[in-house]
Amino acid sequence: MNKHADSIDATILDRIRSGPQDHVWTPRDFIDLGSRAAVDKALSRNCKSGLINRAGRGLYHVPRNHPALGSLGPSYNAMQDLVQRKAGGDVFPTGAHAANVLGLSDQIPMRSWHLTTGPNRRIRSGKSEIVLRHVSPRFVNTKNPKSSQVILALRWLGKRAVDDDVISKLRRNLSPSDRTALIADAACAPAWIADIFHHLAKDPAAA
Repeated sequence: MNKHADSIDATILDRIRSGPQDHVWTPRDFIDLGSRAAVDKALSRNCKSGLINRAGRGLYHVPRNHPALGSLGPSYNAMQDLVQRKAGGDVFPTGAHAANVLGLSDQIPMRSWHLTTGPNRRIRSGKSEIVLRHVSPRFVNTKNPKSSQVILALRWLGKRAVDDDVISKLRRNLSPSDRTALIADAACAPAWIADIFHHLAKDPAAA
């Protein structure tokens, strides 16, 4: 190996080791150190030496070792951070996840799906795949984050599935301040959900 290869290998490794713990790195993180081809080769050499591990195509991380399980891949939080960086927009949980959090559904959502204000895309990690589906910024750019959660949950359930039981659950599970904030965020919701927002915010039982 020539001196230049030794240098870029060591520089990349130094950056990884001095960076955030439990971080997933991509070749773009090192593009200032050399050409893309040189960076790819340096990452590959560091992988072969066992100094870093490959988490998927174009994804790298410092090995995490468990006494019983041995070498582990990146944590869920590390992958969430990667998704946020690669999405090209803000990232939000799916409507299924929002409905589960709000007590409107017992379905346990798959963690491999997310909504984003950026474009649709897929991120491969080992044998798994993270899927990002575009959502209109209108639905999530609410003043109160809880309002966008309600919008996503109700859109996922669908108008026909929203009955008195669903409304009662929302009334119980939203705080008085969250219900009051629904009025200001009604413009972000489809018309039928905006009607529900007004109903929840103005209903004496919700006060």
